[in-house]
Amino acid sequence: MQTTAVAASEQKGGAFYAILWGGLIAGTLDLTYIISFYALRGVGFQTIPHAIASGLLGVKSFDGGWPTAILGIALEYLITFVATLVYYIASRKLTFLVGNAVLWGVLYGVAIYFFMHYIVVPLSAAPKFQHTLITVAVDFIGHITVIGPPMALAVKKYS
Repeated sequence: MQTTAVAASEQKGGAFYAILWGGLIAGTLDLTYIISFYALRGVGFQTIPHAIASGLLGVKSFDGGWPTAILGIALEYLITFVATLVYYIASRKLTFLVGNAVLWGVLYGVAIYFFMHYIVVPLSAAPKFQHTLITVAVDFIGHITVIGPPMALAVKKYS
């Protein structure tokens, strides 16, 4: 009986740490990656977090200074924590998701990209940004390298 309680306790801790580290690493890498890319194009640091916050606030977010930039950063982490949670829950039934975490993480990054760009963003208050082939490619590459795989690897580590 005590062994079962310990195993259940470790499994709950495993879920917590998988979601914590998967979301934290993916969110940090994504913010670093995309802010760095746009900084090289002359875009200011706060613009990316403002763009994320614009999903809730619309164009007003770009006039909000640090408060809306912080909101954008918080929303980035909320999104990555929830996405890691979804992967974790799916991996409980689809155990193959844990076996080859890099491959499934890349494919999960593809799924996240399409979900965000074709469902979440169109339903949000975010303004319609002009995208170029390079910005689409950079965003897609980010999803398959710094978003999906860290989530899947964290779930694998703590499963």
